[in-house]
Amino acid sequence: MLDHGPAPDPLARRLAALVGSPGEVPAELSYLTRAVLQRNARNAVVLDLRQLSDATDYFLIVSGDSDVHARAIADNALERAREGGIRAAGIEGRSAGRWILMDFINVVLHVFLPDVRDFYQLERLWGDAPRASLEDL
Repeated sequence: MLDHGPAPDPLARRLAALVGSPGEVPAELSYLTRAVLQRNARNAVVLDLRQLSDATDYFLIVSGDSDVHARAIADNALERAREGGIRAAGIEGRSAGRWILMDFINVVLHVFLPDVRDFYQLERLWGDAPRASLEDL
């Protein structure tokens, strides 16, 4: 029986396809994406802003079902990032839980409630950005 090694990681493949190759996936993006998916974030999307913005390289945009769910997603992202030696440069909106913005310099994580996400429409605002939907992982 042939051993073909471990099965390919669908998340790693999706992120690598977005950024160009597996070796180019920033640690922040990998840690944060795994963290939000661990807490069942809804409608997870990564936008590649490297060619469009000097402010950050990627947006990770997700939704939570409630303010409690949104805070749980954000808290897990912060904890997993810290475990990886990654610190947030800034965090806004954590107490209210309607739109939590976590700035990790190269990656900005947006955790929205669905109605707030619909109102601000960041995916539409950054419509020219290459994107990867992480919903089916």
